[in-house]
Amino acid sequence: MHLSAEAIGLAPALAIGVALAYRSRPHSRPRLAAGALGVGLVFAAFVTQLQPLASHTFLWAHLLQNVVLAEWAPVLLVLAIPPRLAHRAAGCPLFRPLVALPLWLVAYYTWHLPWIYDTALRHPHSLLHVEHLTYLAAGICVWWPVVHGRYSAGAKAAYLFAAFVLASPLGLLLALIPRAIYPFYVHAPRAWGPGPLADQQIAGVTMAAEEAIVFFGAFTGYLLRFLADEQASGQVRPSGTRPAARARPAGLRAAPGSARSRH
Repeated sequence: MHLSAEAIGLAPALAIGVALAYRSRPHSRPRLAAGALGVGLVFAAFVTQLQPLASHTFLWAHLLQNVVLAEWAPVLLVLAIPPRLAHRAAGCPLFRPLVALPLWLVAYYTWHLPWIYDTALRHPHSLLHVEHLTYLAAGICVWWPVVHGRYSAGAKAAYLFAAFVLASPLGLLLALIPRAIYPFYVHAPRAWGPGPLADQQIAGVTMAAEEAIVFFGAFTGYLLRFLADEQASGQVRPSGTRPAARARPAGLRAAPGSARSRH
């Protein structure tokens, strides 16, 4: 067990927040389960052997922690927020799609710049915690419009597709660069496992695959919902067809010679 600040500070704080959100009110078990799972993921990512591997040895381990904080835990925590509380926060500018998505992308790309990444790792008791909190806060912002936003399924599908397209190049870039770009992990002592370049390639491929599963999977779900809604409303018709005219009941058709007689 490794008692990092995230394990003994952040995870309990999130657990208290989830508990307070459901205090003395009827609660939804699926939402509460989502919140518990989100807190559990944060705790597991920083209390298990993943923590020393990320802090001292392997880039893939650190990127896995980042993914937990920036994508997996946030969506679960946002799902856990009761609708009554979500309604109160609906006007927050940070939860608007055109603000939340750029904010999340800037946080993701900035913290992965080599000199910033290495500086954070060399200051594990200060700057590294700021990095982790930034990921979590930006992740909550990016998922809020999807879970609680009053947008159509089509708009949410477009938003998720944009997130996937704009974020996925980072993992692919790490996998394709022909040299290791993070000096901290290049010089890290390794008694086992892949070398620095292979470590970076594994991390990049894993990150790209994870984002494809999460964001493209969510995009597919909302796209199918959008198409189903369009079909249900009768707005989707085969091209070149027109709705058939309603037939007039036989009993209402004028019979031959049934003109009104003149008096």
